[in-house]
Amino acid sequence: METPEAPRNSDRHSIPRTITPLAGVPAVSRMATLRFPLLQTQIEQVVNDALTEDGAYDDITTIATIVSDRRSRGTLVARQNGVVAGVPLALEAFRLLDPKASIRVEHEDGARVKQGEPILFVTGHARGMLSAERVALNFCQRLSGIATLTCKYVDLVSGTDAKILDTRKTTPGWRALEKYAVRAGGGANYRMNLSDAVLIKDNHLAAVGGDVGEAVGRARELAPLGMKIEVECDNLEQVEDAVAANADIILLDNMTTDQLREAVKLVSGRAILEASGGVNLNTVRAIAETGVDWISIGALTHSSPAMDLALDFD
Repeated sequence: METPEAPRNSDRHSIPRTITPLAGVPAVSRMATLRFPLLQTQIEQVVNDALTEDGAYDDITTIATIVSDRRSRGTLVARQNGVVAGVPLALEAFRLLDPKASIRVEHEDGARVKQGEPILFVTGHARGMLSAERVALNFCQRLSGIATLTCKYVDLVSGTDAKILDTRKTTPGWRALEKYAVRAGGGANYRMNLSDAVLIKDNHLAAVGGDVGEAVGRARELAPLGMKIEVECDNLEQVEDAVAANADIILLDNMTTDQLREAVKLVSGRAILEASGGVNLNTVRAIAETGVDWISIGALTHSSPAMDLALDFD
């Protein structure tokens, strides 16, 4: 995979690495599509913080048991079927502890892998590999878990017009990475933060006496030109009010599939319809088939299980 240009004022960055992307699939194209959210300097800072937290620079067990010049070869392996995400962070973990490590990437972020398939090979000093192992796995397991769960939802709505969206229910400090993992799994991002779009929810409506028209009108007066106005609706009466107020997006909160179908007929393309609440792997297909445009799922980022990965030494 292509790596961002390293800072010129860092000696360890000037040491070349061997990174071979997946044959036949231009890594630069895939990564450009996914848009990895961190610059190289940010990647280094995030990973360095994680290594410091783990005491990787003072790994007493490894220092005591492994001679300093011993070299090893390891393989990052998928222990289950899934979608890969977080490879750039794993690379940085190994690189920071062994700048001369040679790494060959077999599967880039966004690739589907089967149980037993290698994601990358790393060769270098055993001490560095052992001390970087947990941090590299922590990043990849968490982000690959999000990508894998997202992919399951995306596959289940295949053939419909519905898009799978994430929410702001992310780990503090990890939002950019977790939303990136959603993209790696084939999902889409919506509202990176509170300043990205207007979303008038039930508590906002309560503050204006439940008047949807007034809430939308106030939002139009303040929001930048072109910013979308979305209203959360709990029932079809509120949906009618939102349409009358010319809301751009209507969030259908915890509605039954019958209610969702009625909302689709009522709105008739005059606003984007987002279904949210009560969405799981058993219900998402039926929700998609009602004709809604978007399905937002907080569980993608707040409840996805980590993907089972391991670093096996030769």
